[in-house]
Amino acid sequence: MSRRGQITMSEDEIVEFIDERRVVVLASVKSDGRPHLVPMWFVPNGTTIEVWSYGRSQKTVNLRRDPRATLLLETGTDYGELRGVSLECGVEVFDEPEEVERLGLAIAVRYGQLTEAEAKDDGVREVMRGRAAKRVGFRFTPTRTLSWDHRKLGGTY
Repeated sequence: MSRRGQITMSEDEIVEFIDERRVVVLASVKSDGRPHLVPMWFVPNGTTIEVWSYGRSQKTVNLRRDPRATLLLETGTDYGELRGVSLECGVEVFDEPEEVERLGLAIAVRYGQLTEAEAKDDGVREVMRGRAAKRVGFRFTPTRTLSWDHRKLGGTY
């Protein structure tokens, strides 16, 4: 008997889980059909996730050619602790300088590289503008979501 229904997270649990994570694994498809997997820092907005990367990176090439991806966020070591969310997504690639700069600042704040106040400083924004010129942003919007929380099994497998 399937226990899938027992371990599925609610929408609120999924959003909270995503907010708590710091690394998302991004899977895109290379031109030969093989998956290309990379860990990424990200900014969540509900279940929509944004990341940035260099404009000439392999993931950028892949996602411009095929704007579909799967994102994985997971935690746990023992089977009874495993939790995760897999997001099958459509991808929007954006390279407008202001949008990429905004994303770069949001990532820097989320990961403690800048405070909110520092992110508003004109000098800091100028430095970020230079970094953003070499990068693109990605907005991942889920079309299908899978989740699991083995803690809900209460130690029975």
